[in-house]
Parts: sequence; C-alpha cells; structure tokens
Amino acid sequence: MLLRYLAAASLLAGSIGSLAANDDIASGVLEGHLSILSQKEVELADAENAKTATPPDYAEYPLVVLSRDRKQEVARLTVDANGNYHAQLPSGDYVLDVQDRAHKHLRVSPQPFTIAAGRTVRVDMNIDTGVR
Repeated sequence: MLLRYLAAASLLAGSIGSLAANDDIASGVLEGHLSILSQKEVELADAENAKTATPPDYAEYPLVVLSRDRKQEVARLTVDANGNYHAQLPSGDYVLDVQDRAHKHLRVSPQPFTIAAGRTVRVDMNIDTGVR
C-alpha cells in the first residue's frame, strides 16, 4: 500500500513539473531593433556636426504588440537606449506597431509576426518621421 502511494505521489509530482515546463515552452521571445529615420534635415557631414548629433529619443515612439486582428493591445515594449527591445509572449499571431501611429503622422508599416513555443523571432521596426 505504501509503495502504491509513493508511486502515485511520484507520478503526480512529475505531472505537475511537466505542466510548469509546458507553460514555459508555450511562450516565445520577440526581439528587434527600432530605427528612427529622417529626424531632421540633411546636414553636411563634417567633424562639427558629427560631434553635436544627438541620439534618437526612443521614448517618443512607444511600440505596442497587438492581437492579429489589431483590436487588443497585448503588450507595450520598452526600447533601450540603443534602440533594442525584447519581450516574452504566449505562442500566437501578433502585429508590432507604434502607439498612436496615425495621430503622430508617422510613416511606418505595422509588422505581423508569429511567436512559436520556445523560439525567438526577430522583428525590426523602421519609423520615418517625415521631417525633412
């Protein structure tokens, strides 16, 4: 009797461990780089301008992950100082977009992508601010 109890407890513990492991592999990772183009008028390249160039302010262009039908926001992404981002998402189909893209009059194409369990997908985003 004790042997059956121990065997059953062992099976149950193994099943619970498998469920937790399945939760981890049922998600994947989105990673990418945000490029902001045409921030200001074209300037001649010289030493003085190269020294005063300011890096883009990625915080002005928050990225959002939307459901495939684009009706629900799934996640907001934090872009680091180098323009890189990453997020863990459940398996499924999504669209990467810029929050308030239309309102800000940005030229950017929403990027559809698919997250597969245990995989990393790279989706880079290019934003054209239209400033010339």
